Amino acid sequence: MRTISLIFGLFLSSTTILASDFSSYAFVEDDSTLRIGHQTVRLYGIIIPVFDQGCASTVHPVECGPREAVLALKSKVGSNFVHCDIKEHKPDGSVLATCTANDQDLAAWLIQQGWATAAPNAPPEYAVLEKIARQRGIGMWAIPPGGWPGR
Repeated sequence: MRTISLIFGLFLSSTTILASDFSSYAFVEDDSTLRIGHQTVRLYGIIIPVFDQGCASTVHPVECGPREAVLALKSKVGSNFVHCDIKEHKPDGSVLATCTANDQDLAAWLIQQGWATAAPNAPPEYAVLEKIARQRGIGMWAIPPGGWPGR
């Protein structure tokens, strides 16, 4: 009986480990979360700032602060499978996860494009990518003080 309990315990722990990884098609929501199946996924290690600036409705697609990160992420994810590794379960039922599409870390990519910043708990390379994006003046780092260009 003890052997069966041990085997059952090992089975449960191995399924828990497997459950922390998942892959599927992803939909990017307007709040920059990913919707994978019935799971809401927040990208681990980044902060997507909310800008107070209005939107430029004369440009297509319409450009505005937080929407830029969403548009960039939608473009990157496209119709590709997204693979996520859960780092943390949140009280609201969502998860924090590192996710990749075409073997590229989505959070790192958003930072490289200048649409996210490294969170305090982020991997060290995220802070380096943020510095590079700032120095290159891309994404949100291209926004002059006072708002979006041409507004």
